[in-house]
Amino acid sequence: MSVTPDTTVTLQDRFSRELPELAVSWTAEVPPDPRLLVLNEPLAAELAMDPDWLRSGDGIRFLVGNLVPEGAAPVAQAYAGHQFGGYVPRLGDGRALLLGELTDTEGRLRDIHLKGSGRTPFARAGDGLAAVGPMLREYIISEAMHALGVPTTRSLAVVATGRPVERDTVLPGALLVRVASSHLRVGSFQYASATQDVELLRRLADHAIARHYPDAANAERPYVALFESVVAAQAALVANWMLIGFVHGVMNTDNVTIAGETIDYGPCAFMEAYDPETVFSSIDYWGRYAYANQPTITQWNLARFAEALLPLFSDDPNEGVALAENAFGGFAHYHNAWRSGMHAKLGLTTDAATQLIDELLPLMQESHVDYTSFFRHLSNAARGDAAAARGVFVDPARFDDWAARWRALGPDAELMDRVNPIYIPRNHLVEEVLTAATEGDLDPLNGLLGAIGAPFTPRPGLERYAAPAPVDFGVYRTFCGT
Repeated sequence: MSVTPDTTVTLQDRFSRELPELAVSWTAEVPPDPRLLVLNEPLAAELAMDPDWLRSGDGIRFLVGNLVPEGAAPVAQAYAGHQFGGYVPRLGDGRALLLGELTDTEGRLRDIHLKGSGRTPFARAGDGLAAVGPMLREYIISEAMHALGVPTTRSLAVVATGRPVERDTVLPGALLVRVASSHLRVGSFQYASATQDVELLRRLADHAIARHYPDAANAERPYVALFESVVAAQAALVANWMLIGFVHGVMNTDNVTIAGETIDYGPCAFMEAYDPETVFSSIDYWGRYAYANQPTITQWNLARFAEALLPLFSDDPNEGVALAENAFGGFAHYHNAWRSGMHAKLGLTTDAATQLIDELLPLMQESHVDYTSFFRHLSNAARGDAAAARGVFVDPARFDDWAARWRALGPDAELMDRVNPIYIPRNHLVEEVLTAATEGDLDPLNGLLGAIGAPFTPRPGLERYAAPAPVDFGVYRTFCGT
């Protein structure tokens, strides 16, 4: 139902108008008993939305997609994708809807998108629904990433639907309201390319350029410039992931955004004990998306993007391939960004830190050192108190040798404090919160959100949010939540 709600919310339908071949008009299911679980009031303010109205009956109907502003045209988006390396030509929004685009208070166009709003023509065998736990996980992790300064989709709200969802057990249902710069993905271009309609591919590329990289339009080769821009954005994004110990868990090409934002917080988590082979996804048996593999997988995904764009690079396929290969040089930004970020984590700005980095990480792996807390301990060591940092190593003498050479370079403890978080959504805390919320208790959720919302600032009383998981927490596995 399309109405004019008593609010200032205005949505556009630019994607569906410009790319109807990639959009199926659809409406969200009507949940039997919608109830707001969490509302992101700071994000609502950025979007010029009134939090009080969003909490009202009409506001909740808007959030679940049942009250659609006049002019909006909700659609399920079509896209393809490589999932764990295997190509699937038709994926699409099986349980999601793009309600429309909104111009925020800074003039940026943002997608308002639902996840868990019911079956669409892309649902295949799925029920199109989502449970409270996975939707709150996305809210928690995406807002933590935002607070950490990592480009990410955001979460505006999670609404309980009152509809039970059958998984291994029966769970309470919910949907997420997601906000993104756009939902254009590598998989969107793979879908358009597979149609062999070059003009559709060109319109999609022009749409992406206009929305995300307008300077590319003035380049000698605009579509090569688009590719270069996406390569740089993804390189910077994954460098951010690696610096904070984040493991995405499902880096399929349909989860690689053209805007360079993190999307889809299913089998994701933050690494605790440093180990490059860390895997959290319950179905990633061979470690394709392990922590250390993320930069390589990103390049693989970008190669699939280049393949989709080749018809736009040049009429000569050989020249197109050469242009793509040359443009891949932009991924060197990853190595520069990661190295620079590691220097900052050590409080150093000199290239002399490079050898220290290469020596430190194996030491951390050997002693199963907690990745996040160690760097905060190290800032204390820069101030003269090395006890906590030294105490986490099996062989403290080896750390002492390393630390003496590190201190000789004059590390800046204040710089370290600005880039090394204290509070992250630690896995045992996330599970604790999701279990409580599933049972109806939202207090633990609010406590965790309060801690991770200011991750670099120490606060009395929040010590448990900074502590590693207890030793009996065991091996942690996460799931897609479908």
